[in-house]
Amino acid sequence: MEPLKRCVVLAAGDYYDHTREHVPDRALTIAADGGWDHACRLGLHVDALIGDFDSVRLKLPTDAAITRLPAEKDDPDLLSALKVGWSKGSREFHIFGGLGGRVDHTISNIQLMVRLAVRGGIGFLYGDGTIVTAIHNGSLDFPASGGPEGRMVSVFSHTPVSSDVNEIGLKYQLQHETMYGDAVQGLSNELLNDTPAHIDVHEGTLVITFPIDAPLPQVSWFKRPVGDLGDVNASVSSALAVAPK
Repeated sequence: MEPLKRCVVLAAGDYYDHTREHVPDRALTIAADGGWDHACRLGLHVDALIGDFDSVRLKLPTDAAITRLPAEKDDPDLLSALKVGWSKGSREFHIFGGLGGRVDHTISNIQLMVRLAVRGGIGFLYGDGTIVTAIHNGSLDFPASGGPEGRMVSVFSHTPVSSDVNEIGLKYQLQHETMYGDAVQGLSNELLNDTPAHIDVHEGTLVITFPIDAPLPQVSWFKRPVGDLGDVNASVSSALAVAPK
């Protein structure tokens, strides 16, 4: 399969040690609102910025495309940044500053990984030693690697039912299992040293966590979904109880 075009998105949340070494090179780079300050701290060139910029402390660049959004909007800044990347052909997203901090933001960002997955893309949320991703009717293949014992991989069904789930090359093996969205069936599996690992779901959506130091897995699909994230919405939310002055 032809490699997916990569996009790095810098969100405004928590950043951790060694973030810079995990940022892919030669990728479209977008700062979502306060992610610009983190980009400056990490010494990263940014191609585009999007947000209301109320929380930005540093001067905005003059050599990047800037999209200003209202503060009272429907789409979170991260979704708007993903839409920009998608519109430029990116289908593989590496997102920093999207885990930790407010729990509601973390849940929202995991939901966005699902939104990418069901439209034929994939996102990787980088956190404190952990990456979160999602697949829909597809698979992840991890190259063989070594490391300390206890390199945890957890798998959860995001859909009410995920059918024909397989986990191969891990400490606990599953073959043709059914996973449910209201059950915990895939918590705390482990990568095995010097053993490739494979996770797939034939019908449904899985949310998967794995160690940040593991090699990035290759995504593939049994039948790749086709979809679009839509246009950036720069309108003030129509759901406001009181219209802004």
